[in-house]
Amino acid sequence: MEERRRERDNISIGSILVRILVSMIVLAVAAFFTPYFSITGWIALLFAAIAIGVIDYLIERFTGFDASPFGRGITGFVVSAIIIYLTGMLVRGVRVTFLGSILAAFAIGIINMIIPGRRVL
Repeated sequence: MEERRRERDNISIGSILVRILVSMIVLAVAAFFTPYFSITGWIALLFAAIAIGVIDYLIERFTGFDASPFGRGITGFVVSAIIIYLTGMLVRGVRVTFLGSILAAFAIGIINMIIPGRRVL
């Protein structure tokens, strides 16, 4: 936990941009393969990646809870689905149903296990 806190405090602009880019790629792949979850346009994709990052940061900052789909079991999975659903409500161009958010959380969890390095959601 202490290591994550130090890692979070030493964030550079470059690492933020890389994280947003990786999040955009993961979201695009998840939206392509997930029914009931779609993102139209790269601007909506950019804003969705930023919104998910901000919501995830706020949840982790205020509760100390890591909201990765498979990082915290069923609770992390549910929180990830809620974050995706909230993003659909906040970002124009992101369409997601509740079932779509659950499927997208599952897809993103699988993608996070495949891609090495820092998780996306």
